[in-house]
Amino acid sequence: MQQHAICVTCGAQFAATGATPGHCPVCEDERQYVNWDGQAWTTSESLKKEHHNTFQEAEPHLTSIRTEPRFGIGQKCFVLQTSSGNVLWDCISLLDEATADRIQQFGGLRAIVISHPHFYASMVEWSHAFGDIPVYIHAQDRQWVMRPDAVISFWEGETLTLWDGLEVIKTGGHFPGSCVLYWPEGANGKGALLTGDTIHVNMDRRSVSFMHSFPNLIPLRKPQVEGIRDALAGLAFERIYAAFDTHIASGARTAFDKSVKRYLRIYG
Repeated sequence: MQQHAICVTCGAQFAATGATPGHCPVCEDERQYVNWDGQAWTTSESLKKEHHNTFQEAEPHLTSIRTEPRFGIGQKCFVLQTSSGNVLWDCISLLDEATADRIQQFGGLRAIVISHPHFYASMVEWSHAFGDIPVYIHAQDRQWVMRPDAVISFWEGETLTLWDGLEVIKTGGHFPGSCVLYWPEGANGKGALLTGDTIHVNMDRRSVSFMHSFPNLIPLRKPQVEGIRDALAGLAFERIYAAFDTHIASGARTAFDKSVKRYLRIYG
């Protein structure tokens, strides 16, 4: 029986085959790492037996979802609700019936938008569960799709306009096609950015960092940091919601600008 194998270390779901994949290119890339005990695999059905998803409201109309016990790299995703339809920002590997039911209570999903390959997870499975909705990925990161499908929409250029003012902005950096989602109505109308870890909120929650690889501690080059700065030039945002457990609740634009200047000062 063919199954869609899921990499235990990074959470990426692969195309269905009669045999387990021999390796995971996502983990073998220098931005990630291979499981210390060797490459390991699971499936959606196995995940459902051992894990569950939890929901937490970040602010009105924005809810995060994460898997417990921790799976993959500890990814979480967000459901962003708007009057014209809901967006899933980033993705996680586990989609069970309880999760799908809860999201249907929010009004379902209109689209999925992924920041970068470490959050591809089970994006195709999520799309099929909500009516084959489009999954937007920047074309520059096409090579990292391990489960190709017609629902994936590879967009090009610098920005992708959705609806209700939502805009996907390609910043590059962590990956060539890394992007962020701008939500102008977030933070009580002052604007919010959902950034994955393209813009990583530090533990002080007053600064951000920019890395080529977080687990392997490889910083971005100066031109890439400048590219992220330029991509967001003139954009007003009060909050940043990053990939894991940290966010900046207020003054995010100032924190971002100061962090960029700090990086560029260190580069000299």
